[in-house]
Amino acid sequence: MKTAFVLFGLAACLHISPVHAAGDAENGRLQYASRCIACHSIDVSLAGPAHRGVFGAKAGSVAGFDYSPALRKSKVIWNEKTLDKWLSNPDRLIPGQKMGYSVSDAKTREDLIAYLKTQTRR
Repeated sequence: MKTAFVLFGLAACLHISPVHAAGDAENGRLQYASRCIACHSIDVSLAGPAHRGVFGAKAGSVAGFDYSPALRKSKVIWNEKTLDKWLSNPDRLIPGQKMGYSVSDAKTREDLIAYLKTQTRR
């Protein structure tokens, strides 16, 4: 019984939340190309805003992009946690926003976030 308790405690301590795990940036790049590219680009705003430098930026801050009032008023800063929430259910994070797409798979979100982290400002 004691051993089971110790092992359970050790397992709980070693658990890594998908939001804080490293993710696979290369798979994220591939996922971005297949899932996001219809509306987004890294360097050019299309139907959605450009994503270069999104990590660490305030939501609704890409110059020249026509954001919803909800996103413009948002105080969200894009990081692992907020991007994970956004990608899993954008309207739950920022009600009234315009993005009608979500990513249900946690591993795919993790990889997309890892990729976006590599796309820093030039």
